[in-house]
Amino acid sequence: MDCTVRKVLLMVIRFIAGLFDRRYSLWPSLLFRTMIWYKRQLRCVKVKYIEHDGYRFCYFSRGKPGHRPSILMLHGFSFNKDMWLNAVKHFPRSIHIVCLDMPGHGETTRLLAENYTAVDQAKKIHQFVEWTGLNKKPFHLVGMSMGGMVAGIYAAQYPSEICALSLLCPPGLQYSTENEFIRRLKELRQSANTHDNPLVVLTVQQGEDLLRLGLYRPNKINMQLLKGYLEDRRPHKSFFLKCFLDMSSLNSRYSLHENMSKIKAPTQIIWGKDDKVMDPSGAETLAKGIPDSRVYILDKCGHFITLDRPRQSAKLLFKFYKSVCGTAKNKKVA
Repeated sequence: MDCTVRKVLLMVIRFIAGLFDRRYSLWPSLLFRTMIWYKRQLRCVKVKYIEHDGYRFCYFSRGKPGHRPSILMLHGFSFNKDMWLNAVKHFPRSIHIVCLDMPGHGETTRLLAENYTAVDQAKKIHQFVEWTGLNKKPFHLVGMSMGGMVAGIYAAQYPSEICALSLLCPPGLQYSTENEFIRRLKELRQSANTHDNPLVVLTVQQGEDLLRLGLYRPNKINMQLLKGYLEDRRPHKSFFLKCFLDMSSLNSRYSLHENMSKIKAPTQIIWGKDDKVMDPSGAETLAKGIPDSRVYILDKCGHFITLDRPRQSAKLLFKFYKSVCGTAKNKKVA
């Protein structure tokens, strides 16, 4: 896309954002879709689909598989592949990057009859990896929040496929003391009360509360983008409640903790110092449990890392990728 056209589009989007902020704050969907479309064009990503036996995965990719390892990115609970657009911006376009809509999320098939525990989701992601041939050689797996929990389990279960692992503020760990947010979620799991669950948003106020909880310093653009995500997921609240209950069930809630010692790939752990959703002390827990790991704590950063600190988090991811995957073997290890 020509630079002049990009500048004009950006000016139009900023103008629309101003209108929505002042007059149409209850209708963020058009703004959201416009901004996402523009970002996809700017990042030169291509939305793709792959389907087998009636199940469809949606993802976007940039670049082509080559001699360097590919990167697969997994997003957090109730969001979708577009959460990575701010980070993708800071990666060289020569690297093959794949950002996937997690099972039941975005445009990937959503089935209430499926199980959505972390282990079940890892198995489903493995199907996608096999269908696309991504595992022809080891790749760099990146996961944020729920995606990080699933990524950790994937690396533990399919070690030969992973040359590097990056975990951004994942749940699934046991803490000696739990923060207020986690205690509240445990209470809600017992009652299964969707009206009070901060992760299964039903009202505008609940959505804004969640966004302020997850961001260190909310700004107008990020708030409007996240409101768009919330509006998109509101019609599917039954699915998100189902996913929440499965992920937090007794046999799933600590599954990353139970599997972390099995992770063999060099592992990068990134956490926001001001994360109010998942306590940053989880980084130390992971570092102690994963043999080859290194920790990075980001100042002035909440739970939504790629929105709070997109440039810094992307630079850390790419630096780690170069340090590990630059010398990674192209063949699977036993």
